Order: sequence, then C-alpha cells, then structure tokens
Amino acid sequence: MPAPHRTSLPIADVVVSDEFWSPRRETVRTRTIPHQEERLREGGQFEALLLKPRSHDDDDRERFPIFWESDVAKWIEAASYVLASGEAPELDAAVDKAIDLLAGAQQEDGYLNNYFTAVKPGKRFTDLRDAHELYCAGHLIEAGVAHFEATGKTSLLDIVRRYADLIDREFGPGGSCEGGYCGHQEIELALVKLYRAIRERRYLELSLRLTDNRGKAPFYFDTEAERRGDSGYFGGHFGAVVRSDKRSREYNQTHLPVREQDTAVGHSVRAMYQYTAMADLALELDDAGLQEACEKLWDDLVTSKLYVTGGIGSDPSIEGFGPAFDLPDRTGYAETCAAIGLVFWAHRMMLLTGEAKYVDVLERVLYNGVLSGASADGTRYFYGNPLASDGTVERSDWFDCACCPPNLARLLTSLEHYVYAADTEGLWVNLYVTGKARFAHGGQRVTVAQESDYPWDGKITFTITEAEAPLPMTLRLRLPEWAVEAVSVSVNGTALPYATDSGYAVLDRTWSAGDRVELTLPMAPVLVRADARVASAHGKVAIQRGPIVHCVEEVDNAAPVPHLVIARSGALRTEHADGQDVIIAEGLVDAPAEGGLYRTDAPAAEPTAIRTVPYYAWANRGKGTMAVWIRETT
Repeated sequence: MPAPHRTSLPIADVVVSDEFWSPRRETVRTRTIPHQEERLREGGQFEALLLKPRSHDDDDRERFPIFWESDVAKWIEAASYVLASGEAPELDAAVDKAIDLLAGAQQEDGYLNNYFTAVKPGKRFTDLRDAHELYCAGHLIEAGVAHFEATGKTSLLDIVRRYADLIDREFGPGGSCEGGYCGHQEIELALVKLYRAIRERRYLELSLRLTDNRGKAPFYFDTEAERRGDSGYFGGHFGAVVRSDKRSREYNQTHLPVREQDTAVGHSVRAMYQYTAMADLALELDDAGLQEACEKLWDDLVTSKLYVTGGIGSDPSIEGFGPAFDLPDRTGYAETCAAIGLVFWAHRMMLLTGEAKYVDVLERVLYNGVLSGASADGTRYFYGNPLASDGTVERSDWFDCACCPPNLARLLTSLEHYVYAADTEGLWVNLYVTGKARFAHGGQRVTVAQESDYPWDGKITFTITEAEAPLPMTLRLRLPEWAVEAVSVSVNGTALPYATDSGYAVLDRTWSAGDRVELTLPMAPVLVRADARVASAHGKVAIQRGPIVHCVEEVDNAAPVPHLVIARSGALRTEHADGQDVIIAEGLVDAPAEGGLYRTDAPAAEPTAIRTVPYYAWANRGKGTMAVWIRETT
C-alpha cells in the first residue's frame, strides 16, 4: 500500500501569531515590500514592461538586464501572500497595476519577455543557456499561481497559462525547441505549481520533459557565445567568465542527465531550483529514479558543502559550490537566494519522504542563513552571507541584480506553507511557530492551536480547539536534531511514552476538543566543532542554542574578534535582551603583537567575557569585525 501523500496546508488555513516571526513578517509587509516596489520603479523594471524602443548596442544585457520580469514576479508573489493573510487594499491595487503592465507586454501568441520583445525582437529562444527566458517565465508562473490562490482572481493566472501553453508547444514534440531547456532552472518547479493549482497534467509533463532534457543534446547555445568560449552572460554584477569545458557544464548542472547526478556542483541557486523540481516530480509521479538522485545529491550537500548557518555555495567566482569541505568563512559566498532555494528543496524532500532530517536543515537555514539576508528594518540586504568579517562588510540598499531581496520577501510572507503538513493519517508539525492550523480529517474540520516562545524556549503546547466529535488521528511532532538531551511529551498533564518514526514523535490516539499536548525540548547552549577537513574552522568553535547559530561581533566585546579565544571548559550563560538571546562565554583576549608581524613568545592574555548575538542579527549596529567560528583554548 503506498504511503499517504503529504501536502502543505494552504496559507489561508494557517495563522501565524508568533512573537518571533510576526514582527518580522509585519516589517516585510509595511517596510520591505513598499521599499522593493520603490526600487523596482526607480530601476526601470516596471517601465520596461511598456516595451519602449531601446538601443540595440552590444552591451544591452548590461543596461537592460534579461531577468527583470523575475524581479517584478517575485515582488507580486510576495505581495500576493500578504493578500492571502488579510485585506490590504492599497497593495491589492498596486499588484493589479503591475499585472496590467504584464498583460500589455504579452504578445498575441502568449510570449512575455520585454528584452526579446523590445531589445532583441526575433531572437526569442535562441540563447537558452544564458538568456533566462524560461527562468523569468517560471517566476511569472509562480506569481500567477500565488495571486490566484490568494485572491481568487485569474488576471495573472490567465497571462501565465497562455505563456506556458506557448512554451509547451515550442518545447514539445515537433516544436522549434524540442529537446531544449533553460540554462537557469526555475520553470520546472513553477510548472508543478501550475499543475497543482489547476490540475492540467500537460504542465506536469512539460516540467518532466524539461527536467529530463537537461544534460542531453541538444542544448540550444547561442552560437556566438559558444564561439567566444565563455559563459555568455552570467549576471554581470560579479563578472564571472567560465570556459566551455566540464566546469562550465557543471555550472548549470548540464554535465550529466539529472538522474545520473550525485554531486552538488555549479551555481548553487540553479542547483536548488533543479533539485526542488526533481523532488516535486518524484512525489507527483512516484518516480523512484528522481527520488534516488535527490537523496544522493542531498547526502553530498549536507555532509561536505553546508555551512553551519545553513548557507551553501562557497565559491564567489561562480556563485556556487566549491570542492567538498571547502567552506571558507570570510571569503565564502552563501548567497541569500541559495539559502532560500535550500528551504524549498528541503521542504519538498520532507513532503516526499516524511523524514524530519530535511526539516532540520530547513530550520537551520531559515533561522540563520536566510534571516541574515535582510537588516532588522527590512530595507537593506546581503547578497552573500559570509561567516566572518574584517569590519568592511555591510548590507546594501539594493543591487543591479536584485534577485535576493524579493526572494526573501516571498519566502517570509509564505511561512505558513512550511509549518505543517497533512496526510490521510493526520497532522505533521514541522516548525514550532505560535498560531493555528485548520484542516479536514475524518470528515470533520479540526483546528490545532500551537503556542510557544520558540526559538528562545523549548516548551511548546498544542491544543485541539475544534473537533466536533472524538477523532482518531496521528499527530507527529518533529524532534530537532539539536535536541540531544531527553525530550518530554505529555498529554493533558500526563507524561506520555511515545514512538518515534523518521525523526518525529508519533502520537496516535483518539483526540477530543480541549486535549492539550506539551512538548519540551532542551535548549542548553552548546559548542559546535566542524569536521577537521573544514580548514577555516580548525581549532575553532561555534556557539548554538536551539536552532539559532550565534556569532561574535566586535561592538559587544573588549577587542576585535580575531583577538578573542573561547575557553574550552568554560561555562556558557544565556541572557535574553532586546528580543533575542545573548550568550556569554568565558574566554581570553590576546594582547596585540608588538614589534612586528611575528613573534616567538606567547601573547599575553587576559580573562574576558565573550558576548554573542544570533548570526541573523549581525551588521545592524555599524561596521566591525565578526566571526561565527572563534578560536578555542586547548
């Protein structure tokens, strides 16, 4: 008998009223989304949809980037998730105006791309490797689905369906691009979303076709770029040039058919979007080959290429993966979009397998490598997220390639998708977020309320607030991998022995309205040490409490961070101030070297209390040195 099919709960059926997440989401609603709309208007992304004639100079891609529709689409998607959670008339009107621009830019046959309409007409689908056409189409499709599900309106859904239908014809049997696929993955996962929204199987089949085409000939290169022997256009903001050799193929994961890939390589965002689509397709089609490939790729990533913050992609020159265990802290990349992509993939892998280990990584990256991508006021952003700073690193107001800011906004406004999953057996609790979940089970509506002070406190309670009659149901509570001490569970005040399955506590019983479950997770701060092959962490430790990884900033301490040493046997003490944990570690501060760069005597050291802050909170109080990995006494 096949395993139950797990699905996320719709945004409208999940209420988030959490002391940690609600203020951050309100900042996104009131500050980040308006700020991003303003920047997109100033940058020309909205105006470009008017399709005004433009110069045809050789450098058009630098002045009129090929990915602008994706920026607008992600902004619409983020705004739509806000609309799904409540009324926002002004935002609703702004979204409608943006959709009107997209409708005006769409061609009669459904094509929608301002660059290849206004700048390079007649060149559509001639540079699939570098031109991002299907990538932009994918983001438009995601926005169309989100807007439809949030508002019930079909204005944007109709637009993206027409575009998807064109792509299906062009990339289908007998089409002009049969066998082709995009150099930047995205449309594959978007088509699965479109299929799930309107249940037209041809979109699922198109997603599978594009996925299985990858790594097989023909790949429709731009012949001029191929002749140049470089990558064509890799997003000129970082100027990478990659030769047309194996590494270039690895850059966009075209070195092998996807079912044969077992190592995470290349551009990390492209990889995450590809792996997410593979997991989606494996779930929808019960495709064992795609699932096996996903599991091998996952194992490679988490055992050798994952930062302690959940960030991925250590090589700035390709915005992607370096060799195994190559995880430099100060010069690493860890792009915000890649961290967000890992959230997507981890979530799909949980839905596919029912294993909590995927949510453990999702939680790690969400609370650390994702949240660090924006300032506390929601208007400044990191593109890359280093784990150490010499004091020169700070967030930016915006970027020429502005993929990360709206990506972050759309993730945080859709947090509801990641908290719970449901199947025919009952409810899965993946994240500990105060609020409510409403779902159907056993022919009746059930509401479960969750309450906690997570991530600062490990006591979490669940109450069945709505159930018309006693209801047999399985409640699964994730047991985080960091909860290394004994976890306790009680029901209606009585300690309950519980079974475990794939990292979840399994509570299988008949429930009634008013039943109350209490889960207690230990949350002592701990020192974390890396595998010896991670050179940047040799002789160093990181500090973690619950899901939160901490860092040390110069502003809180007696000396620049490189002079601080944590005592191996010293105590770790937790204080809660200004809405977040601060951990105080016993340590030493080295005296600066005198008389030259090198010395033969041991430096003088004085005792000091080393104060930390959550990694996500760094760089909000001016410039200064920072590090996650801190030297440790022997």
